[in-house]
Amino acid sequence: MKTYLPTEKDIARKTYLINASGKTLGRLATRIAGLLIGKGKTIFSPDKLCGDQVVVVNAKEVYVTGKKTTQKIYKHYTGYPGGIKTYRYEELMKKKPEEIIERAVERMLPKNKLGREMFRRLRVFAGPEHRQRAQQPVPIEL
Repeated sequence: MKTYLPTEKDIARKTYLINASGKTLGRLATRIAGLLIGKGKTIFSPDKLCGDQVVVVNAKEVYVTGKKTTQKIYKHYTGYPGGIKTYRYEELMKKKPEEIIERAVERMLPKNKLGREMFRRLRVFAGPEHRQRAQQPVPIEL
């Protein structure tokens, strides 16, 4: 028996539209990461880019459980001495709500060149409008 290896022409990619309003952050991020990786496809191969493109709208309406709104901290290092920037969840939600979903999904993807390419296929928008109409995204419910 031979092992089947999918080629580029075998991989059919779609664009999915996800509405994040009223969804829990972690559960939403795991579903998005699974779509980007392509885990649900029958031709899944961990060394190939077989995932789909994902468009997320209403990122400002995602919620977290417990006391995470006041206690969850995001850190960013600028590269300079003493350059650690820290933001609480509620501060980052006011400034850049799309970055919260992006950070959660990015940390669930592989930490290599393939994972960076998967992350480029994610588009997150704070409001209900998006710029991906030409890709004809298929809305899915989580």
